[in-house]
Amino acid sequence: MRISRPLIALVILCGLPAASAAGAQDAVAGRWEGALAIAGMRLGIAVVFTAEGAGYQASIDIPQQGAMGLSLTAVRVDGPKVHFELPAGPGLAVFDGERLGDVIKGTFTQGGAAGTFELARAAAVPAAPAAPPTPPPYKEEEVSIQTPAVKLGGTLTLPQGAGPHPAVVLITGSGAENRDEEVFGFKIFRLVADHLTRNGIAVLRCDDRGVGASSGSTAQSTSLDFADDALAQVAYLRTRPEIDKAHIGLLGHSEGGLIAPIAASRSTDVAFIILMSGPGLTGAEIMLAQSETVGRAAGMTDDQIKKNQVLQRQLFETVRTGKGWDEATAAVKAAIKAAIDALPETQRQAIKDPEAIIQRQTDAQIAAVKSPWMKFFLDFDPATALAKVRCPVLATFGERDLQVPTAPNRAAMEKTFAASGFKNYRIEAFPRANHLYQDAPTGSVAEYATLKKEFVPGFLDLLVSWIQQQIAPAK
Repeated sequence: MRISRPLIALVILCGLPAASAAGAQDAVAGRWEGALAIAGMRLGIAVVFTAEGAGYQASIDIPQQGAMGLSLTAVRVDGPKVHFELPAGPGLAVFDGERLGDVIKGTFTQGGAAGTFELARAAAVPAAPAAPPTPPPYKEEEVSIQTPAVKLGGTLTLPQGAGPHPAVVLITGSGAENRDEEVFGFKIFRLVADHLTRNGIAVLRCDDRGVGASSGSTAQSTSLDFADDALAQVAYLRTRPEIDKAHIGLLGHSEGGLIAPIAASRSTDVAFIILMSGPGLTGAEIMLAQSETVGRAAGMTDDQIKKNQVLQRQLFETVRTGKGWDEATAAVKAAIKAAIDALPETQRQAIKDPEAIIQRQTDAQIAAVKSPWMKFFLDFDPATALAKVRCPVLATFGERDLQVPTAPNRAAMEKTFAASGFKNYRIEAFPRANHLYQDAPTGSVAEYATLKKEFVPGFLDLLVSWIQQQIAPAK
């Protein structure tokens, strides 16, 4: 989710460990087992490389998180160098390593987190036959929805019985997310859909534009486009005889908590909305606040945070005016170079081509801020949509959320409702919850990979009880 992805914040670059090129040309196909070390903890992982033409495909298992067979992207094997990436909500997880015989060692970075990993070639062991999965007590159906702009592919879960059932459309956070809004094996929306459907509420969840079974491009779209997609899903549900047309709601997480009010302000077909860590501030305000909260959690000094925010403001102004891109690009490049120069000597020496790394990081940062999504998100005020909402609203926050900090966003939301005279809302904050609604020691992004893939107690029950309250008058 872009809201959970600091802009130019936390530039943490770690060098690759030195390794001999001996055996580097040997095939890496097969299973490799080991662990990644992050935030003082170790997390067991296994990576399976499969030869594909002249290159490789790969998947990763993270057993402690119940995540098995996650597809890896950008898999490259160049001599002793091994690179692969795991798309994840809080930011792309990037693994860079070098191989020495039957061992691969390297660095791991994701968002504001940095660590190391080590893998060893596993002996071939015949896999035990997997037990057949227990089917859920409801119907699951693959659906395809054609909109004027894109095709959306997703899953509709229907409770037992003929219905008609109340329904909820799930809206992911920012960035290219799959229908499960999966973050390090934590399938947020799959768990939400399962719990709601078991309690009599149908759920439709679709892949984002350009992901899975959906066409289009997330990066080239804006929150307004995603609101169109949400309303297209509502319209689809209204064609289904199993669905109660009078009780179709939206549940949005992070940026989805911005998209839901936009959609609800446009259509009376939306019966209620649930905002999971929805923003009450503009994107620029959130990203500046985020760079401080996430930066402090990652150990940045006051001076580093201040310099980072100065650079952010420069980029924001460049995006707004379209002027000064050469200067902004140079500033980003200088910041990344400074981060490399500040590394310990051994890490600097281990970086074989620092200029290539600097250029690659710079290009990625500038491409991100030049996107249509960023230009819209930067200065859009959620109050303009929230002030027009007239359906019931449930807003939830995590007290340990560092991506959409609770206090300022809750206050902004309450101020908007007070000014518009809207009273049909409820706000609940979960004391130990992070941005993903996990029980978290600090809320740091670095903890995401190590926490249990489950919600804080009471969260799912609140969703069910509140939705049931909204449909009660119709019984």
